[in-house]
Amino acid sequence: METTKGEGALREAVGDVQQAAGELLGDAGAQVSGKARELSGKAQQLYADIADVVRESTVERPFAALAIAAGIGFVLGALRSANRGRPSNSRDDWRDRE
Repeated sequence: METTKGEGALREAVGDVQQAAGELLGDAGAQVSGKARELSGKAQQLYADIADVVRESTVERPFAALAIAAGIGFVLGALRSANRGRPSNSRDDWRDRE
């Protein structure tokens, strides 16, 4: 994950430079592009940090990770089965009323 963090830091730095150049030259497009690149770098670093935390906690407590995954699967299955019982082409739909 170090390469991901490094790439994120590099992308953030390039975004800062591009945004500063856009401000200096008065180019709004370069400013927006620089800010977007900076935010992308920050998001990439955050993703790497979260992935590290999840990996470490999974190694330390594998049964807790398995229980969490099972709970998420149960909730998603319950939501899907609740949605399946309701027909999508119901006559009670507000769009059919005139």
